[in-house]
Amino acid sequence: MSDEKLRLEDLLDGVAKNEDSDRIETVAIIGAGVMGQGIAHTVAAAGLDVIIIEKGEKHLEAAKNTIAAGMDREIARWAMTGSEKKSILSRIKWSLEIESVKDADLIIEAVEENIETKKSIFKTLDKLAQPDTIFISNTSTLSLTKISEVTERSDKIIGMHFHNPVPKVALVELVRALDTSDDTVEKMKQFASKIKKTAVEVYEYPGFVTTRAIVPLLNEAMYILLEGVATAQDIDTAMKLGYNFQQGPLEMADSMGLDEVLAWMEGLWQTLGEPRYRPCPILRKLVRERKLGRKTGEGFFKYDSDGKMIK
Repeated sequence: MSDEKLRLEDLLDGVAKNEDSDRIETVAIIGAGVMGQGIAHTVAAAGLDVIIIEKGEKHLEAAKNTIAAGMDREIARWAMTGSEKKSILSRIKWSLEIESVKDADLIIEAVEENIETKKSIFKTLDKLAQPDTIFISNTSTLSLTKISEVTERSDKIIGMHFHNPVPKVALVELVRALDTSDDTVEKMKQFASKIKKTAVEVYEYPGFVTTRAIVPLLNEAMYILLEGVATAQDIDTAMKLGYNFQQGPLEMADSMGLDEVLAWMEGLWQTLGEPRYRPCPILRKLVRERKLGRKTGEGFFKYDSDGKMIK
């Protein structure tokens, strides 16, 4: 009887150890841009510790100020309390050292949409992170299978395509690469639930679901503007009232960042070769002029320092 009891206790101890090893308590985020900030806010609000890693002090300080200012606006609208802000910010640590990922249970990459940049980062992370750590990419168009090829953990590479503003959009696309394991998918479904997101599982394909579906709409609205059919304001009003959109397509593009939208279009145009993804010239012009939308104060519309549209 005592031997049986010992074996049962050993079994239960083993289960407890496995549960501890799967527990996610610290999340490292590579990149402190708009998406990185939003992901950090969301993860910290769920009670997890966050380490944001950036390449330069200037970028890091700008991100700190932006995320704090965004929370202040939420407080002003009675959507957040001062104590909630303090609690969230207390869970976020800021670093310039890529080696900080050694302490992370999960790593999320949220840098620019450039496959060579992402591959370089994943190759470095693979050498620094613990062997069982799962790597997530927030890519919206790029091949996760190609990115995973530079690592020794292709079964632990997965995409989580968050949408801006991350704290407010309930959806996340969970993107399975060629070698992503079922275990990795299941763990990331649980993580998505933990941070209060609804995960939609998709297989790797350029643009996945949401980017592939929204890009032609944005592009067509831009061509309508270019052809002088209607003003930017009237185009957005027509779509909001006619189809019950919360934002019109041009304001939506501004909120996404016109440089990001252009990168998506170019990626889909080059990969799929279909005319509906060919970027409208007016979009290229705005990006050349660094009029990137809400984040720079001007795109198809103009915005004040709080990001509100100036009418």
